[in-house]
Amino acid sequence: MTESVEETAGPAGTPGPGSEPAPAPEGSYPAARLRLLQDDTAAGPDRRAALARLTDDWLAGLLNRHATAAGLAGTALVAVGGYGRGELSPRSDLDLLLLHDGRADAGALAALADHLWYPVWDLGLDLDHSVRTPAEARKAARDDLKVQLGLLDARHLAGDPELTAALRSTAYADWRESAPKRLPELHDLCQERAERHGELQFLLEPDLKEARGGLRDATALRAVAASWLADAPRGGLEAARTRLLDTRDALHLTTGRATDRLSLQEHPQVAEALGMLDADALLRQTYESARTISYAADVTWREVRRVLRARSVKPVLRGLLPGRDAGKAERTPLAEGVVELDGEAVLARTARPERDPVLVLRAAAAAAQAGVPLATHSIRRCAEAAATRPLPVPWPAEAREELVTLLGAGTYTVPVWEALEAEGLITRLLPDWERVRCRPQRNPVHTWTVDRHLIETAVRASALTRRVHRPDLLLVAALLHDIGKGWPGDHSVAGETIARDVAARLGFGARDTAVIATLVRHHLLLIETATRRDLDDPATVGAVAEAVGGVGTLELLHALTEADALATGPAAWSAWRGGLVADLVKRVAARLAGEPEEEVRPADEPTAEQQRLAAEARRTTGPVLALHTRAETPTEPEDGAGAEESARRPVGVELLIAVPEQSGVLPAAAGVLALHRLTVRAADLLVLDQGGESPVLLLSWRVAAEYGSLPDADRLRVDLVRALDGSLDIPARLAEREAAYARRARAAIAPPPRVSAVTGSSRTATVIEVRAQDAHGLLHRIGRALETAGVAVRSAHISTLGANAVDAFYVTDPDGAPLADTAAHELAAAVESALG
Repeated sequence: MTESVEETAGPAGTPGPGSEPAPAPEGSYPAARLRLLQDDTAAGPDRRAALARLTDDWLAGLLNRHATAAGLAGTALVAVGGYGRGELSPRSDLDLLLLHDGRADAGALAALADHLWYPVWDLGLDLDHSVRTPAEARKAARDDLKVQLGLLDARHLAGDPELTAALRSTAYADWRESAPKRLPELHDLCQERAERHGELQFLLEPDLKEARGGLRDATALRAVAASWLADAPRGGLEAARTRLLDTRDALHLTTGRATDRLSLQEHPQVAEALGMLDADALLRQTYESARTISYAADVTWREVRRVLRARSVKPVLRGLLPGRDAGKAERTPLAEGVVELDGEAVLARTARPERDPVLVLRAAAAAAQAGVPLATHSIRRCAEAAATRPLPVPWPAEAREELVTLLGAGTYTVPVWEALEAEGLITRLLPDWERVRCRPQRNPVHTWTVDRHLIETAVRASALTRRVHRPDLLLVAALLHDIGKGWPGDHSVAGETIARDVAARLGFGARDTAVIATLVRHHLLLIETATRRDLDDPATVGAVAEAVGGVGTLELLHALTEADALATGPAAWSAWRGGLVADLVKRVAARLAGEPEEEVRPADEPTAEQQRLAAEARRTTGPVLALHTRAETPTEPEDGAGAEESARRPVGVELLIAVPEQSGVLPAAAGVLALHRLTVRAADLLVLDQGGESPVLLLSWRVAAEYGSLPDADRLRVDLVRALDGSLDIPARLAEREAAYARRARAAIAPPPRVSAVTGSSRTATVIEVRAQDAHGLLHRIGRALETAGVAVRSAHISTLGANAVDAFYVTDPDGAPLADTAAHELAAAVESALG
């Protein structure tokens, strides 16, 4: 882009510096201009260039004639700004600079300016004009950033070409010299303009020029490129800018006004003028163009910040990066094959996306959780690999978990998702996404396009994950609830079918797939019933209960309803609506309470291997461990020397631990796993005391290495022994690690943990349920809190769903009896306080 800004003056055929167009008769310009604008065969860049040439000839004729008549030399007429680029829309204003060498008589110079400006005004065209010497132009540029930007597009029209050439040369030299200080100012201007005019890609009546992602931003990217400090991603950028210019041309012609706002009443006419199917097709193309420019701007400004930081310049670049400031250029591991480098998540040197199709989702989830952007070059490497080796269908468990983690990262999900979408990865992963991408919603209640609304719903749902037993189903249903809007008919009905297909593609089982499909089918049921039906009518409650089918699905639907409304816009949710929905949910839950509910139960009977380990633990009076790697085979056989190396990495390891019953086993074992950077995906704890033998605690874990290789089983056993005898201070070691990695603490804003006592769920124990953000040492802290409270853990069921931990602990008092209700609630409060 750098060369195109400086070396070319505009579209093909537009006069460049030094050219001398033939003068045109003054009276012929209006008629020729009208004929050109009425010519249906000329449109787009060709018409803009032709209009610029026609205007060039007319203005050059004015200058040559009147300067010669006045005997003036040392003058030049220069086009700047959009006219300088040769991009004249039908009602564009003209940006002109009358340049002079300072030797002309002031009165004669003023008369010459009048001969130039008044004919323009007489035609009803807007004019931005100035009369300056080169030195005055440079001073004005130093004082006003907008003037400096306009000079970057300076183009000679008539007069002394050396004056124009010298001005262009000094303008570029001044810009490159001052860019480290002026680029932050330019970025602030872009930010302020975005705050005033909004984001073009989401507005029903966007300003094609001023809104974020509009023509002004495209021009700013040209200026950044001209500074030689950074450059925008070029893929599709020029085509996007051209489409916005074409739309503005059609808008000018249909309205007869110099306007950049694409008002609702003009949509059909503009669409027809552009030969499009309908107004929705127009908006969708406009949004796609704006999204391309916005993404290019995000990447470019991030690069500007990196370059300026590397040059030890410390500008204030407001809003360039979400989350914390990226400081040191060091590699910090984020996940397997993913590191943080210079404020971005990038692929590790050893990462091989062509051999690891889950890597793109792992990298995206890690970036969102850390609150840093996903580097563009890393995304493109993954996109190239995905073209030859896509994810298998159905997805492996790890891919599904990483998607849920990405969706649950809150606001940081949005920029990472947008980056994946800009490089074409979302539609490759989820083909049904194409139909909702950039799809407008003409209901003014909606703030976003359909696709962005789906992501915003997931963001809102991530804050409600503590209210549900299955946060993974909530987040996926949030992503898919309006997926049917890309098809004709009732979008809820169409969406149910699509959701079933997508859920199966993601690898969900039949039961979970049915729940997701039900949530999508009935995502409007609660809000519509609560606000439009008589809740005192038993038939109303019965109909909802029949549609929902179970308390677990009702719980999820309640959270989805709130997330959907909050993501729609400020007018879609209120305390009144929330109260009505909550009342309906309470009534339906009471109706469903009579049905047999699935009870959280202790673990199944021990397997033969667990019994063998228990016997060995009794014999040795110490912990016994067994590791079993669970790897997936490649999606298709591969021949040759690289076949073994190309197999996907293990998705998890089954770790079995048997320990003679004693206090502190759960927090000790969980702490050892955390120290060895093992992430617990699922776990069960069972006390085996059959046949009158001494009790043994059996812990069955499904773990995965956060990054790097798996630890040695003997090392795990040694550390567990030390943890149990007190020679390994796990809390202190975990605190040291937390301090060492404080700079890469998760930036994702998670809802606070929720711990509750589920009374009446078991006749032999009290169930303590924990819902929290998964984190290093979480299970260790829970175990310590339970040990401190003096209760015995008889069994436990640990589940990690994306970034959410949903754990249930069956506890008793020291005598083996369930806790009293008051004691159970006090215990839940104590555990929650320990996690806060």
